[in-house]
Amino acid sequence: MFKKFSSEDVSSQNQVKASVQRKIRQSIAEEYPRLEPVLDDLLPKKAPLIVVKCQNHLNLVLVNSVPLFFNIRDGPYMPTLRLLHQYPNIMKKFQVDRGAIKFVLAGANIMCPGLTSPGGALDDEVEAETPVAIMAEGKQHALAIGFTKMSAKDIKAINKGIGVDNMHYLNDGLWKMEKLE
Repeated sequence: MFKKFSSEDVSSQNQVKASVQRKIRQSIAEEYPRLEPVLDDLLPKKAPLIVVKCQNHLNLVLVNSVPLFFNIRDGPYMPTLRLLHQYPNIMKKFQVDRGAIKFVLAGANIMCPGLTSPGGALDDEVEAETPVAIMAEGKQHALAIGFTKMSAKDIKAINKGIGVDNMHYLNDGLWKMEKLE
């Protein structure tokens, strides 16, 4: 998704009205209830919230020129990896085995066998089409953010094909863009 992302992919930037800002805050609070205590610090009510529209129906939510969340079309908001590293417990987690790490860091989708092998781990409560943090066996921080294609139970049962779409990973274009000028 963000493999070759840069500021040239931005089509428009708009400071949003207070009502739109409230809707964004509310949907983020519903999606990530563990973020509630720090939500006022992350998305201050008085600071201007900017929504950046990019190619491929992608929206970025910026506060003080720093990208914090993104979504595709009208899907759920997902935190950027920098935000996830600051608050690691806000998302449900899947863990890939060591063999999958280099492929995930190259932007590949996460295959079911990489999650079900001995080094992998799944959160059984995760349903299909849910944003998840992709952790790596033996590593502390998330290496990617994904969007599940099937539920955790189906991933275990079927154990074939793509289990999670890789949306944003370490060292991709969004990771390298610390601020959007």
